[in-house]
Amino acid sequence: MMRDEATVLHADLDAFYASVEQRDSPGLRGRPVIVGGGVVLAASYEAKARGVRTAMGGRQARELCPDAVVVPPRMDVYSQASRDVFAIFRDTTPLVEGVSIDEAFLEVGGLRRLAGSPEQVAVRLRERVRDEVGLAISVGVARTKFLAKVASAVSKPDGLLVVEPEREHSFLLPLPVERLWGVGAATAQKLHGLGIHTVGELAELEEAAAERLLGKASGAHLHALARLRDPRPVDTARRRGSIGSQRALGTRPRSPEELDIIMTQIVDGLARRLRERDRVCRTVVLRLRFGDFAKATRSRSLRTSTGRTSVLLALARALLDAAQPEIAERGITLIGISLSQLGSADRAPAELPFDDEGGERLDSVLDAVRERFGSTSLSRATQVGRDAGWSTPVLPEHE
Repeated sequence: MMRDEATVLHADLDAFYASVEQRDSPGLRGRPVIVGGGVVLAASYEAKARGVRTAMGGRQARELCPDAVVVPPRMDVYSQASRDVFAIFRDTTPLVEGVSIDEAFLEVGGLRRLAGSPEQVAVRLRERVRDEVGLAISVGVARTKFLAKVASAVSKPDGLLVVEPEREHSFLLPLPVERLWGVGAATAQKLHGLGIHTVGELAELEEAAAERLLGKASGAHLHALARLRDPRPVDTARRRGSIGSQRALGTRPRSPEELDIIMTQIVDGLARRLRERDRVCRTVVLRLRFGDFAKATRSRSLRTSTGRTSVLLALARALLDAAQPEIAERGITLIGISLSQLGSADRAPAELPFDDEGGERLDSVLDAVRERFGSTSLSRATQVGRDAGWSTPVLPEHE
């Protein structure tokens, strides 16, 4: 059911990792900051103004911005900052839907008597995040989740934008099609080739024409957004069907050994997240982006669900080994792993004790040590001696 007024907030922390570094080191404020060594994990707005972008190779970033300060990632610190901000979200309203480590939707339509209008709620939310956590946050307010997300993006950095129902068309239709949720570089190029550059030009098409040009599912989705149809409520109860993480690799060649190290880091972190939430999975999905920017997805499934790192890593390695000839020929710029077909651990059938003997005990010990002393306190042997630039940024479980 469509809302009659703008009551959905999309709150998005600005240049999150880099902003945390600037918060914690006053000497970095106002200076271009790059988080990550070999690949840019995040860039401050000062660095972005010089052309530095997330997932860009470190060498290219330093050529664009030679005076940038490059700092290693501190994932534990970023996770704590995220928890602090989400605590403010949930203190504002119980209706919070996390999207990623640094953004969320909030439904505030029922707070008018207690807290004022949605715009007033958004103003106080931004003040609290700045005062209590020390970070800037941009907020969009609109009638739908999609419009609220677009509004927060347009308001960046450190802004607030309210899109009232009567001006939705004048706000959205002139924007470039890249603002639509789900339009990446390939889809944008296809639309541009058809002479479609703005959201309004896409909205002028009939739905059947959009489906014919973009594919049935994608065409229907984008056409609906272009015509302001997005009935999805803020969902606080949804449990994810999968979790995933990915690593941008830049453009330099990567050896099979390097890729194995990166993939081990990803699987290690994802398996730990599964166990923290008493979940198990049946399917491992490998996602690759090659040097020519083409994408590929490969998957394998188990007979029974598991949360054991060694079992999941074995599946991921088999997928990666099978893809090595294509990687050697085409190069690789991104690797990602997703764990899907998730279920509750207490409903999973018991695994035989001789299957991966000792693996479950090892996982338990590693989890306990990392819980007490931090996620970087223990590493697998393949990761020993690697610099902090190899650390893989985790995409949060509620993305």
